[in-house]
Amino acid sequence: MKIRGLTKKIFVYFLIVIILSLSSVGFFSYMTSSGELAEMVENQMNQIVGNAVHHTDLYLKDYERSIVSLLTNRQVMEFVDLKADREEYDYYIARKTIRELSVDPLFIRNPKLSSVYVLSDKLNAVYYYNGVGEQSFNAEDKRKQREYLLANTAADGKLSILNHTIIEGQENQMLTLVRRFRGFTSSELSGILAIEMRSADLSALWKGIDLGKYGYLFIIDNKGRYIYHPDGEKVGSDVPKAFVEKMEKAGTSSFIDSSEGDERMYVSRKSDYSDWQLVVSMPLRELRKPLMNIRSTTLIVGLFTLMLAILLAYRFGKSITKPIQVLKSGMRETEKGNWATIPLPPHKDEIVELMVRYNLMVKRLSEAVDRVVQVEISNSEIRMERQKAEYQSLQLQINPHFMYNTLETIVCYATIQESEEISEIVKALAYMLRYSVQTNLEEITVANELKHVLYYIVVLKHRIGRDFEIDVAIKPEYLLHVMVRLTLQPLVENVFQHAFPDGLEDYHFVRIDGGVVDGIFWISVEDNGSGMTEAKLTQLQAKLNANRLADTETDEAGIKGGIGVLNVHRRIQMVYGESYGLRIESVAEQGTKMIMVMPASPKQSDKPNGE
Repeated sequence: MKIRGLTKKIFVYFLIVIILSLSSVGFFSYMTSSGELAEMVENQMNQIVGNAVHHTDLYLKDYERSIVSLLTNRQVMEFVDLKADREEYDYYIARKTIRELSVDPLFIRNPKLSSVYVLSDKLNAVYYYNGVGEQSFNAEDKRKQREYLLANTAADGKLSILNHTIIEGQENQMLTLVRRFRGFTSSELSGILAIEMRSADLSALWKGIDLGKYGYLFIIDNKGRYIYHPDGEKVGSDVPKAFVEKMEKAGTSSFIDSSEGDERMYVSRKSDYSDWQLVVSMPLRELRKPLMNIRSTTLIVGLFTLMLAILLAYRFGKSITKPIQVLKSGMRETEKGNWATIPLPPHKDEIVELMVRYNLMVKRLSEAVDRVVQVEISNSEIRMERQKAEYQSLQLQINPHFMYNTLETIVCYATIQESEEISEIVKALAYMLRYSVQTNLEEITVANELKHVLYYIVVLKHRIGRDFEIDVAIKPEYLLHVMVRLTLQPLVENVFQHAFPDGLEDYHFVRIDGGVVDGIFWISVEDNGSGMTEAKLTQLQAKLNANRLADTETDEAGIKGGIGVLNVHRRIQMVYGESYGLRIESVAEQGTKMIMVMPASPKQSDKPNGE
């Protein structure tokens, strides 16, 4: 790759020499230090997790001895032999004797125990609590407890350690040490004895272990679930499968994982007594602090040297390249359209002469561009005025034939009778006139356009002398979409002028619908009237495709051609662009469907409501 520019060359050469030197020293120092540090840390973590396993096993064995003392107690063994239909008094005496002779001394010796309970195969059960609220259980609860314990304990009477509790609200916070045992007269393991303790009490065993500010220990059972974790929300949940696979693959060696949020080093050890995995975890950023200090020192010294080299290179290159940089900066401003001259240095040389010529060129180009811009602005203002006049002229056009017939209808009502119809038709006509002559807004909501159509229908039903309804199928969520003012009513008026030449019948319908498809908002006016022949439809579509204002041709009956449909099409194009407008589908004797296509744009709250 070629390096252009004298200043860049000087910078690049200095940087290459210094960066190569610093990176070589830093790389070899980092690799040597990191290897020794990793070995030291792994040995330390192995010692920590080994000690933790040893102390935890001793702790659990102490509680196992407490269970054995209960298993050999005659009162406990006789309680297991009680019949299912035993007398309540016998149950009371057994429960009291067990508490006084066995359980209360056990709670005194082991204050961290939370509960002790015994279950027999005949569903006789006694529960004792220490420092937690007592709970009672019915026969169904006892049956479910026994089934769970039988399913999760050894059939030969060996001790099992479960992440389980019968205490409500303490789920995933207790460890249960449970064994099956025989009654006093039976040979079968018909009884179950369980003691519960808080899993968080295990952390007291590790207080003397220094894992730093962010290191910690946690325990995983043989089913891959957390038995203990400093984050209490994880206790009882499944350990991520990827973590378990890494742990099993690593064995007694360390491994790196980031499943707990940050990148950490882990070392695990399995307890032969409890079949648990004790895992010690420390963040890599803490383990690598000494190495980071070495790297930081190297970087600081290297950066200082680099900055000094850059400063010297800059001072050396500046004296050579400053005039060229000024000229280059002036050219960039010219590219942006800023026709500014550049300052000239006090000395004279070939580069300064080039700068003088450049200033002269900029001045002449600026004058020429200014003249071109003024002409373009003038032409643009003329085009905008013509378009605005064209738009307002379109918006103010009203069908005189409709207005004359309407006024005639009002006169007839006024002459023949006094009625509320006159008031209704005059109010509707007044609203239509007021709505039609407003020219300050190009866009209006669909709801306002439908209101204008409603008043048109009020007037029209008096003209034709019968009631009828228009089916409006537009969903409520589209009522606040914007559309061009005075485009919906001309399409409805066109239906009544052309779709029903023989008069309106009961089976006729007019439906207004709308929706949004792929960012396009459409509104349709559909009827089942006479429709159009293929030739007439082709002729009308050709006029629409011409993107011109309506002409003043007369139809076969000598009436001047209606301009509503073409004006609607052109008005939409003037507001949204020529890719939008009116689409027409029609079949002779089956009906016509006119579809206005606009960009989907719900009405903003800060827009006027158009009334």
